[in-house]
Amino acid sequence: MSVVGRLAAGWLLDHLSFINRCGYETWDSSGYPGGVPPSASVAPTGAGRAAATPSSSDVPGCAIETGGEAATTRYVFREELFAVSEPHIAAAPEEQLWQRCPESSLIGLVIFLFLSSWGDVDFICSLLIPQKRKRKGVFNQGELEALEYHAKVRKLILEGTLCLVQEGLRSGFLQRPAAELGGERSTVPRHAGCGLAELCDMAKQLPAGNDGARRAVHVLGEETSALPEQDLLSCVTENSSDHARILVLMGQKYLVPPKSRFLLSDISRLQPLLDYKKKYDVIVIDPPWENKSVKRSNRYSHLSSWEIKHIPVPALAAPHCLVVTWVTNRQKHLRFVKDELYPHWSVKTLAEWHWVKITRAGEFVLPLDSLHKKPYEVLVLGRAEGDAKEALRKAEDVPPVPEHQLIVSVPCVLHSHKPPLAAVLAEFVKPDTECLELFARNLQPGWTSWGNEVLKFQHVDYFTPLQKE
Repeated sequence: MSVVGRLAAGWLLDHLSFINRCGYETWDSSGYPGGVPPSASVAPTGAGRAAATPSSSDVPGCAIETGGEAATTRYVFREELFAVSEPHIAAAPEEQLWQRCPESSLIGLVIFLFLSSWGDVDFICSLLIPQKRKRKGVFNQGELEALEYHAKVRKLILEGTLCLVQEGLRSGFLQRPAAELGGERSTVPRHAGCGLAELCDMAKQLPAGNDGARRAVHVLGEETSALPEQDLLSCVTENSSDHARILVLMGQKYLVPPKSRFLLSDISRLQPLLDYKKKYDVIVIDPPWENKSVKRSNRYSHLSSWEIKHIPVPALAAPHCLVVTWVTNRQKHLRFVKDELYPHWSVKTLAEWHWVKITRAGEFVLPLDSLHKKPYEVLVLGRAEGDAKEALRKAEDVPPVPEHQLIVSVPCVLHSHKPPLAAVLAEFVKPDTECLELFARNLQPGWTSWGNEVLKFQHVDYFTPLQKE
């Protein structure tokens, strides 16, 4: 279970456990009498012998890997990718979370807010905060707004995280101090999942094809040997089986979990998702927000506010759909979601939650009052308004969404690998709901996922195959 602790303040999540319970077990039908596996459930550690499969990387396009001598292979996510044992920037000993940060550390923020009403912000900030570079003013308007927002949510985050960390320490999920945890620093595969966005970009040059003749979904079958790249990019791909499949694309292998569906495409090629003709009760969105670090790194393309507003969420949302949007700590983006984006989609804002990132010792990964980056990110939750009668029927027996909750977890070292929300949101939707993630970089059982890097974190280099001796 991904939920380690559930308290009034929120949830303590085990992201690694969630991934490893997704059912990443592959099996070869030729290894069973009659081609039928004895069980579709996740095998215990070391339950199967690894298959000596022939390479399918020389097959043009993409292929589903089959064949081999053994029946099953189970894959687990690399544990060292969650080995965050020390903060990225250490806080002072008196500010460490388990020692209950003293409220006196708020004094600077209180003074700042008090003097800001007198227009003396630059003066007080020049006294409190050393500057790395020369600039006309100590803080620009965006930074002033960020400080004000942080002062409002700081106590909720501090006290709630403390309670959840203590729960994690009691259960043994978290261990302190960090110095005793040890472990080697994780090495991230450099080329895993690369080239997906570029492939989607190239696909924009291909003709869209005849809408009437276009296939809406491709189901991965047991005997499938090849799937052209154009098919993969032009329709939803579905693994309807109870076990994982290995997909080979451009010579790279990706694990597709059971009961999952995905569309690999650029935002300009979203029509196959609409052709899939599903309405979703939960839609999670992680837009590539525009910011300076993204521009400098060229890590991925960002979208303008205008482009984000034109994502067809109303056409994908079922009545009373729960919409969750990840937002950076820029107040400009937070205001845009609440004041423009959600009203444009006919979504009513209900709550602001925070994902708090901690180490395995229970410390914030960054000092809570850091001016550069914060150890938390924001989620804005809302409900699609739609038809009133249908919305009322959908809302029956579903508790209201709390105004503020925390999701506390040890983050993955992979950039933008967000924690799973399935178990968290399950309290606020009915069972067996249809769930969609937009701008996804990984897949989940039972979910439909879309993005131009939707398979990125499914690359086999991020997993370890468990073999029976």
